[in-house]
Amino acid sequence: MDDPLARYEPLIDDYETFRAACDRPLPQVVRVNTLKTSVDRAERALADSPLGYESVGWHDGLFAVDGKPGNTWPYVHGWLYGQEEVSALPGLICDPAPGERVFDPCAAPGSKTTHLAALMDDEGLLVANDSSLGRLSALRSNAEQCGLTNVAVTKSDARNFSLKPFDGTLFDRSVVDVPCSCEGTVRKNPDALDEWSLDHVEGVAGVQRGILGRAIEVTQAGGTVVYSTCTFAPEENEAVLDYALEEYDVSVRNIEVPLETRSGVTEWGGDTYDPAVARARRVYPHLNDTGGFFCAKLEVRA
Repeated sequence: MDDPLARYEPLIDDYETFRAACDRPLPQVVRVNTLKTSVDRAERALADSPLGYESVGWHDGLFAVDGKPGNTWPYVHGWLYGQEEVSALPGLICDPAPGERVFDPCAAPGSKTTHLAALMDDEGLLVANDSSLGRLSALRSNAEQCGLTNVAVTKSDARNFSLKPFDGTLFDRSVVDVPCSCEGTVRKNPDALDEWSLDHVEGVAGVQRGILGRAIEVTQAGGTVVYSTCTFAPEENEAVLDYALEEYDVSVRNIEVPLETRSGVTEWGGDTYDPAVARARRVYPHLNDTGGFFCAKLEVRA
């Protein structure tokens, strides 16, 4: 397909504005690592650095920066972490409390893991899993740089994750940020769509169903499971939620986020999904000058 994004024109109110936004470079954003410093101290450090910066507006700990933050001492010392702005949503929606048990099945390279640990005040247990040894190396490095001590790093296929090393105890919350077709990252990676195919979309959706299903199974009743992707494809988003609603005793909860979003879609390609998937949130690049994103909050009922 010459332009894979064209298939989403029926879903988007102002498609031309959306498409123009996808062609613009993505603003560079850093998150303050509150395990090592405060937002005020980090902002003063930014003011003393050669970087231009400004708050993103909707989150006190996120700053858009000009220049290369990786070359500055606040970054090297773990005060700042490079994170795509919209990818802060899963941690905020999960809202873990200090002392809880949290599962991050697709954790590497660590942006959401380090965010979750900060939200937990580095207390409790955060299991950060990934299937890629190379990506796990980056995860461990980032966790160390950010000063995390409550993280247990594991290597396994998330679809078959075992609770045995953790005494079989279920988690309070899970953040399931699954591998996807990455359509929403086109502003950061202009070649993200070069190898796009519908076969890949449908194939990765099968993996996503397996990962989400296992996360639900290892999360206790009353617990929260956040599902997220950086793609626009309903096959990977609402269709996966629809599967979870059919196969597991879960509900999709309403979520409020401090960004402009759109509701999940309930019909696509001749398929009709459970009306509850409309409670999920879609973030399109033109709405907030961000990457593309999808996020939903599930409650495990049994």
